[in-house]
Amino acid sequence: MPLLPGAEPYRHEGNEVGVLLCHGFTGSPQSMRPWGQYLAAQGLTVSVPLLPGHGTRWEDMQLTGWQDWYAEVDRKLTALTDRCERVFVCGLSMGGALALRLAAKHGEAVSGIAVVNPANKMHGIAVNALPVARHLIRTTKGVAGDIVKPGVKEVGYDRVPLHAADSLRRFLRLLDGELPQVTQPLLLMHSTVDHVVPPTDSARILGRVSSTDVREVLLEQSYHVATLDHDADRIFEESFAFFARLAPSVGKEGTATGG
Repeated sequence: MPLLPGAEPYRHEGNEVGVLLCHGFTGSPQSMRPWGQYLAAQGLTVSVPLLPGHGTRWEDMQLTGWQDWYAEVDRKLTALTDRCERVFVCGLSMGGALALRLAAKHGEAVSGIAVVNPANKMHGIAVNALPVARHLIRTTKGVAGDIVKPGVKEVGYDRVPLHAADSLRRFLRLLDGELPQVTQPLLLMHSTVDHVVPPTDSARILGRVSSTDVREVLLEQSYHVATLDHDADRIFEESFAFFARLAPSVGKEGTATGG
């Protein structure tokens, strides 16, 4: 099945500091590529994978679940840790949840976490009906494209497969119990107005993790897909400063190898 234009994974071979960026539910690497390209321009090694079932058509996503999405980012993290001295994990929305689980499971192999509007739970009165509804209704309306900035579009599905949505519900519930295992430095950036993931999710995550080095940044000019919105430059700059503080070799002249 051909990929949607812009949904291709992105990879850049840079220095010994690696960054894994995870896109969101029904989205694609297109929402993370500008962030990845910014970090690549600073000399870092960058990996932005395409999650299974994403970037083609919603029918393909119907055949996947959270175990498939997590397995892919876990595999890419292992590849980065084999290649780099320090590795950071980042994510948007569900991608933020995936990044947090990577940190919980991999411990010291992950040097820090930077997430944007991370998801913590499914919201809405219909959520509890998902286990049954997914057998009766195949899809519901999409969640992609919550962006303030005029003329900017997110490459993602216009329908949400209920089978996948129920899998996400179960994953977020699992992750909530694992959040106390997250001890790494955490940069959490979230929009004050978000029509997909409410700010209460970020508050819950901040209250559950065991990290002591925590920075919270409010994004006041963006909606959910803030990596493509008015606050994108701030996200990129805040994350790079975060990585540079934790990995002193970042940004030093002569550390980049190009690629």
